[in-house]
Amino acid sequence: MYLYHYYDKRSGPFRSISRLSKDEAARVLAEVKFTRPDSFCAQRDQFYVRKRLNCESILRREWAAKGGLRDIESPHYMVVEHSPWLSTWYEQCEVVKIPVEEFDLRKVSFTYGDSMPTFNPFVNVDKEYHMKIYTYEEILKVIEKYGLPQDWNDDGSHGPERYIEAHIWSDETINKYALC
Repeated sequence: MYLYHYYDKRSGPFRSISRLSKDEAARVLAEVKFTRPDSFCAQRDQFYVRKRLNCESILRREWAAKGGLRDIESPHYMVVEHSPWLSTWYEQCEVVKIPVEEFDLRKVSFTYGDSMPTFNPFVNVDKEYHMKIYTYEEILKVIEKYGLPQDWNDDGSHGPERYIEAHIWSDETINKYALC
């Protein structure tokens, strides 16, 4: 299995708006809207950072409840296998592909779908993987049962699950690839 990280070539990989101050995050979002208007990120609303930080708070809490380990407060985001849809998010898209074996899997959590709709109580309330975080071993069982979302829902016509999100709670492996 490979984990993928998509990013805009002009920004570089593994840049996280959640690690910025509120003012700096607002400045970066405004800059993206102005300089990269055709990117998916330019469509985010003024409350995006607040919603992202809230979601990360839930991820931390749920991961701790599972006994998961964390070295950092805000995870790096990747996805399981290639997502054609995510590759369209950036005007100058690049990708980092890392074998899952390179990670300390005690520091990697997963959601079946993007974490923001996964932990939104008003989305997908009838799906067993809604409001859940998974270990590596657990996500393998979910994949065995449902497959990869990008194989059955890349266009989003069957709900918000378009990929499996991986949350990397350490800089260790990421730092090897962040200078790409």
